[in-house]
Amino acid sequence: MRIRNIALIGMPGVGKSTIGVVLAKNLGMSFIDSDLVIQEQEGKRLCELIEEHGFDGFLEIEGRVNASFYPKTAVIATGGSVVYCEEAMRHLREIAVIYYLRLPYESIQERLGDLTKRGVVLRAGQTLSDLYKERTVLYEKYANITIDCEGKNIREIVCEIAAIAHKK
Repeated sequence: MRIRNIALIGMPGVGKSTIGVVLAKNLGMSFIDSDLVIQEQEGKRLCELIEEHGFDGFLEIEGRVNASFYPKTAVIATGGSVVYCEEAMRHLREIAVIYYLRLPYESIQERLGDLTKRGVVLRAGQTLSDLYKERTVLYEKYANITIDCEGKNIREIVCEIAAIAHKK
């Protein structure tokens, strides 16, 4: 039985890239980190792209890149702001099962350092709390499956997703 592509969505700092690499190894799939693909294609770091193109310009780049993936069997770790790109999310839903990696706000706040250095897309005057509330609704809208990550280590999260993926 062939496992479908898996796309991981969630807030910055939730562990999409780290979990994605381990999950891909566990399932014998390839791994795509959409943030790294963006940086490679654009020749700049995310924070530089956000500074140069602004909020909407960066989202346009992110949407275009995520809508261009056609892997055979891969785990795709998306950027946290991909959920603003409806076309990209429709595409990801067509090619993959979308897993929302959920953590409470307090845990996200604890894990994140300087948001601008991390390449987090914020509108002028927007706080992390505002961002969390805004995006949570979108993550829940697009997710096929939600994984509660609070109090779990990487291995536990990977095993949970792998068990679900084998049943699908």
